[in-house]
Amino acid sequence: MSSATLTTAQPPVAKRLPVTLERHGIEWVDPYAWLRDPGYPKVEDPEIRAYLEAENAYFETVMAPEKDLVEALHAELKGRLKDDDSSVPVPDGPWLYHWAFTPGAQYRTWYRAPRAGGEPVVILDEPALAHEQSYFNLGSLAVSPDARLLAYGTDSDGSERYVIRIKDLESDELVGEAIRNTSGGVVWAADSSTFFYVELNDNLRPYRVRLHRLGKSPEDDPIIYEEDDPAFFVGLGETQSRRFVIVSTGSHVTREIRLIEAAHPESPPILVAPRRPEHRYSVEHAGDRLWIRTNDLHENFRLVWAPVDSPGEASWQEEIAGSDDDYLIDVTCFADFMVVTERRHGQANLRVRRYDGSEHAIDFKEAVYTAGLGDNREFQTDRLRLGFSSLTTPGTVYDYALETRELVTLKVQEIPSGYAPELYVGERLWARAADGTEVPISVVHRKDYPIDGTGRLFLYGYGAYGMGMPPSFNASRLSLVDRGFAFAIAHIRGGDEMGHRWYREGKLAAKTNSFTDFVACAETLIEAGYAEPGAIAIRGGSAGGMLMGAVANLRPELWRCVVAEVPFVDVLNTMQDETLPLTPIEWPEWGNPLTSKEDFERIRSWCPYENIEAKAYPAMLVTAGISDPRVTYWEPAKYVAKLRATKTDANILLLKTNMDAGHFGASGRFDALKEHAEVLAFVLQCFNVDDLPVSAPDPLQTQS
Repeated sequence: MSSATLTTAQPPVAKRLPVTLERHGIEWVDPYAWLRDPGYPKVEDPEIRAYLEAENAYFETVMAPEKDLVEALHAELKGRLKDDDSSVPVPDGPWLYHWAFTPGAQYRTWYRAPRAGGEPVVILDEPALAHEQSYFNLGSLAVSPDARLLAYGTDSDGSERYVIRIKDLESDELVGEAIRNTSGGVVWAADSSTFFYVELNDNLRPYRVRLHRLGKSPEDDPIIYEEDDPAFFVGLGETQSRRFVIVSTGSHVTREIRLIEAAHPESPPILVAPRRPEHRYSVEHAGDRLWIRTNDLHENFRLVWAPVDSPGEASWQEEIAGSDDDYLIDVTCFADFMVVTERRHGQANLRVRRYDGSEHAIDFKEAVYTAGLGDNREFQTDRLRLGFSSLTTPGTVYDYALETRELVTLKVQEIPSGYAPELYVGERLWARAADGTEVPISVVHRKDYPIDGTGRLFLYGYGAYGMGMPPSFNASRLSLVDRGFAFAIAHIRGGDEMGHRWYREGKLAAKTNSFTDFVACAETLIEAGYAEPGAIAIRGGSAGGMLMGAVANLRPELWRCVVAEVPFVDVLNTMQDETLPLTPIEWPEWGNPLTSKEDFERIRSWCPYENIEAKAYPAMLVTAGISDPRVTYWEPAKYVAKLRATKTDANILLLKTNMDAGHFGASGRFDALKEHAEVLAFVLQCFNVDDLPVSAPDPLQTQS
């Protein structure tokens, strides 16, 4: 697949219907605009559906010779999943809650058992809810304070438009009417008979909070808050103490929060601090104080407190100052202490801080890892549930005893087919970007991996929205690593791995840093001996798929193959379409080409779709989801159509559209692994790897 098509089948050719567009006195032509169904979010145009189905048929034809490989990889991936996996029970009042997979099940079953002892009972059966549905997602579930009722939200088509239902846990019957057109989450009031939820508008924007009282019609639910600014999304939460319901509204860079006493759900929301551009803050509660994480004085955030009855900025008192070295990610307050989640010099760090100011960091005994708070539901506690993993250490669940500072292992991710961590090594490298910035790279490979330029390299990247990619464990990587690949994560700017500056320097006018950082990471790995140019597979999804399109345009000769999943590649056109739910909220990330000629020209200069050229490109696999509300299906479809009509090589180019799902692909755990197996098979065949043994020779044994 790396050099030429492996099939005599001809790919579909999308018709060209050039549409001339104009903005800021600049004209440009979009030959594939017709692929957007005018009836979206419904996609019923027969010609469009026929084209997508033809692309899917071509994908099946090209991948048919790899059917056995896909099946073998699928079995291999399933072999690393514990078929009857279950979570560690979580205490909450008189109950212990957990989930479990029954053997062969695609979805979880949720249970609870009396804390004092007794058999667990089913509170929600996902496999039953998902029966005969091609797609199913449980968005959330929330038990009422009196533990009698369960609220849950489900999505049956991948559009992320959830239906909320209420179940009586004593009678096992549904209660009241279903509430449709929601974002899926529920926050209960203290009375256990009312709850808050977020409603979506026609463009799928979460825009208002409503209060539902059991026994009432959802049509009569009062509006608690409504957001008029299309660039702001509304969300719901609650403080760890459960005293306050949190109503948040904001964009990627600005946030505004209101609080409602859970004991008085119909009381007016109390504004903490009015919005102003690029001010982000979050709120927690303990005792008579609100604890507020804010970027008002430092972009890496600081921690302040204010009296509950005087939450405004005039009352804020500093507790932890902002720092260039410590990036304050989150603060969670418990009755006697708080937990500060941060990155210190780019490394994950958890601090336990008492309200008298004394504190200590939790020691995880590894140099490069990811760690964070797990499922902690109780406010009054002397133990913390934590999650941990590293590039070579499987996911581990700990209880942390605060008095003894002891980490008690409760569960280690089991790899049924076997895993020996001593056979692998995780490393941190640094690439020098075009402007001299040092960019971290996380790499994992077997100890016998040849660092002499003859190896195969798989490089992953994202770099957007301030979302850092943690150096964590992923069992599915072993299918490549055990076949002679090194797996690397490029922690490029646009994420937040090195603090907020890392995000700021990878968006808007600095967006191209994300692309050149990624190329610099690849060149550093080449120079270090991990691979030769042209022996690198790259992968990214969503905004990471945009990254894939950009670097395929920039340096196509570096890549053996490209996997771009639900790629955001038609940035220029999408950022001018205010009818799409994400467009206004995304302007602070990419720019607003509607109002700014400078933003228009800048986005146009790097937009993957606009910058396809008549030159050779590597082999590519592109995916889409027909009901995806985040990256609409027509973006990857247009991209593939234009690329196929323009590129000069014979390398394979595939588009696969999931006709039953949205942004996140297949919903069942085994179905999702089947899609991943197809990606792996595509990559392996691009490197002409057919049936290397899953386990290469043990380097520890060969050395002896």
